Amino acid sequence: MNIRILKESDTHLYQEVRLNALKINPEAFGSTHEKEVEFSLETVKERITPTRDKYILGAFDDRKSLVGIVAFIRENNLKTRHKGNVFGMYIAPGNRGHGLGKSLMKDLISRAKNCDGLEQINLTVVSENDFAKKLYKSLGFVVYGTERNALKYNGHYFDEDLLVLTI
Repeated sequence: MNIRILKESDTHLYQEVRLNALKINPEAFGSTHEKEVEFSLETVKERITPTRDKYILGAFDDRKSLVGIVAFIRENNLKTRHKGNVFGMYIAPGNRGHGLGKSLMKDLISRAKNCDGLEQINLTVVSENDFAKKLYKSLGFVVYGTERNALKYNGHYFDEDLLVLTI
């Protein structure tokens, strides 16, 4: 596997994977396929263009197919710049269970540790997603709360656990 920060030239690949993620696991994301399928390529390009405090990591298999993604966004408010957030973690179904998610998160954490003044990384995960919670806990994240009914999809509510990693 090759893990790297996505760039503008990866726009089509990212959009395809992101839309698949929203179709396959709609309960796991705050956004929806119906919303993001309407995004222009320019909007997606802006979303993935990396900056010092925001980037999306992509995992590519031996065929150079994008099979995993995760986003990091640092808070930009003066009083919250000590925090970063993980969003949109997704591994394509045929690639799950082989340590790819752990590799992506280790890379993200390593990069985040190089952000001057960053002290913690936050993320949320659907409370019923035991596999993802096990992964995050194995990397040192701890649950500090649960938001009840955080997401509502097709008439069903999903709680989200709030996790933090102090770096």
